[in-house]
Amino acid sequence: MRIPILAAIAALAAPFANAEPIAGYDRMDVRAAHRAFPLAASIWYPAGKKNYIVKIGDNPIFEGTPASVGAAVAGGKMPLVLFSHGSGGNMDTVSWLSSKLAGNGAMVLAVNHPGSTSGDSSPRRSVRLDERAADLSAALDAFLADPAFAAHVDRDRIVAVGFSLGGATALNLAGLRFSTNPETAYCRDADAMREDCIFFNNGGVDFRTLPAGFSAHMRDGRIAGAVAIDPAFTEMADAASIAAIDVPIGLINLGDEHRLPPVDVGPEGSDLARKLPDVTYSSIAPASHFTFLAPCKENASRMLAEEEDEPICDDPAGTDRRAVHDRIAERIAQFMGL
Repeated sequence: MRIPILAAIAALAAPFANAEPIAGYDRMDVRAAHRAFPLAASIWYPAGKKNYIVKIGDNPIFEGTPASVGAAVAGGKMPLVLFSHGSGGNMDTVSWLSSKLAGNGAMVLAVNHPGSTSGDSSPRRSVRLDERAADLSAALDAFLADPAFAAHVDRDRIVAVGFSLGGATALNLAGLRFSTNPETAYCRDADAMREDCIFFNNGGVDFRTLPAGFSAHMRDGRIAGAVAIDPAFTEMADAASIAAIDVPIGLINLGDEHRLPPVDVGPEGSDLARKLPDVTYSSIAPASHFTFLAPCKENASRMLAEEEDEPICDDPAGTDRRAVHDRIAERIAQFMGL
């Protein structure tokens, strides 16, 4: 049986034979004390040898990214990215970014966060920020104990990166805490019709009575910096924790809804970029929050409209999603000195 199976795999790899160098990809199970079941984790890295190639994250909506599964790791020590996906996302649908960072010489370790991943995205569980941060800390423990990868990690260059809710997780790992002040206006009044607030309101989440884990101190001392793309909850960032952050932070704002700018813009923005001690801020436009997601397949917008799902494939006029992805990857690579 093995020979026909390998032949079929080789046939799948054939379309990519003349492509640019393809990153290595592997999976691992992570046992974490705060979870009932092992976490699914993925690893992207510069490949030292070729192995069979498949598309990661490919589905009816999104285009996947080719990867050399289980290939040997290239020699030398490399920076490591810990990546946290957004609410409703997963580690494989951000394969476009993981592949680009691996192409720049970094390793990327990501997990699926139970309770806020694809097909398992609960408003109530998504505000347990301590669990999301602990997922990545546990994954890092396992990764640094794995002899196939540990020797290749530059432990002085471990950076947390996240998108949306994952951006809040990345900032959490860097030392940012989020306030549970009962007087917060988050998801009330004018903000109530924002897409994230509709999601939380539909789940009965009351931001005046959040679980203790929302404001937990989750700093991981191994993290040397963090990059957050359109991070969630920045309006609720605890002022004392902002001032105490002792690692560089990169903030990337997608589109014209500037909720992070380094100027005081009143109630429409958190002004986080001005408050952080050591920050690099950039804005990429035209784009929207969903432009971060993987390139969409032809007819994906129509399929989503028929299902009355979110318009995640509909970018603002003039947007080139692939070009935006290139710029995001460039910003992260520059932040990490790749």
